[in-house]
Amino acid sequence: MYDVIIVGAGPAGLSAAIQCRKWDMNVLVIDEFPKAGGRLLGQLHQEPNGEWWNGIEETKQLTETASKLNTEIRLGISVHHVEKIDDGFLVHTNHGDFASVRLLIATGAAESAAPVPGWTLPGVMSIGAAQVMTNVHRVRVGEKGIVIGINVLSAAIAREMQLAGVDLHSMVLPAMNPVTKDHAHPKKVMDKLSRIAHLAPSAFLRFGGKVAKANIARKLATQFYPRNGMKMWGMPIHLRKAVTQINGTDHVESVTMFDVTADGKLKKGTEKRVEVDFVCIAGGLYPLTELAAVAGCPFHYSEELGGHIPVHNEEMKTPIDGLFVAGNITGIESAKVARAQGKVAGLSIAREKLKGIADLEYKVLQAMNDVRKTRNEASIQFHPGIEEGRTKMEDVFRESKKTETAL
Repeated sequence: MYDVIIVGAGPAGLSAAIQCRKWDMNVLVIDEFPKAGGRLLGQLHQEPNGEWWNGIEETKQLTETASKLNTEIRLGISVHHVEKIDDGFLVHTNHGDFASVRLLIATGAAESAAPVPGWTLPGVMSIGAAQVMTNVHRVRVGEKGIVIGINVLSAAIAREMQLAGVDLHSMVLPAMNPVTKDHAHPKKVMDKLSRIAHLAPSAFLRFGGKVAKANIARKLATQFYPRNGMKMWGMPIHLRKAVTQINGTDHVESVTMFDVTADGKLKKGTEKRVEVDFVCIAGGLYPLTELAAVAGCPFHYSEELGGHIPVHNEEMKTPIDGLFVAGNITGIESAKVARAQGKVAGLSIAREKLKGIADLEYKVLQAMNDVRKTRNEASIQFHPGIEEGRTKMEDVFRESKKTETAL
């Protein structure tokens, strides 16, 4: 019987494990990937202050610290069920069952792909897959490609691919359909793009970031958006062009592109073929919450946090005794925020076991402050209203505990 099992060896899971081991807890970390680090492994970008964020190096530091603390980490193990038992949890995996008094779920997030006709052709991949192939496996994904879907994630990864010498024609919108309506609407995309405008060398995009809160400004910006796009790091970003079809016989050969109106409607007579040999599709991220659901955790839908989120408080506790969550399962944010949340979760778990240690009480409060500071200083925000979403979640958690007490 472990003191705690942590599912997910990303920044949140590893950070939590380190804190638990510092307080001499019996910890098991499980991850289905053959390497620890999660989405950290593919990350490489330059911060506004000029410093580089290297996910592989960050992972190395976390794993080395965990190793020095004799943390048990088992990789290549998939968790397929979590069962609440009288004295804790039973975690079912493809390598047998593991029992624990407490459970931390730090499973992160997964990609949503915007469907485009022809997306089953070899050479079509998610933007996240391109990131892993480029930064982790050092595999060139193709000679010349295009990114369909303009958002914070795709812009950041496109830059990483450029730094690796990958030739990208441009970033464009998907054609509008019931699934892609938000991703294909220039005004809505402009709003999202504004959250990375400070990173852009384009004066137009930087200006857009300052005025994005004004609806009239978004309308004007999209209405008069240059036909040839605006360049970010030398790569055209087209808010007024959309891909309707990926073409090819045995592999990607080209895409069909149309000009679109400020509302995302195709303009007849503007059809054009662009020759590329690979396509990256970017539809954003959503929290990976299945294990929290089977564990019996209640959920709350939060647009600000990126979807249906396990109910939890700032200490990373859920209404289920002994169940904790941390990282992107609690809302889509940066790896730095996930790491800071993991520290909170680890300290909260240690405090729950050891009880009454003043130093731990102080450390939990300090770690929560660090999360807020890290969030406020984040160079990239995936969703607007993060703070509002977090405040609402605290209210939902308190209400769930009131209901539980009443019952």
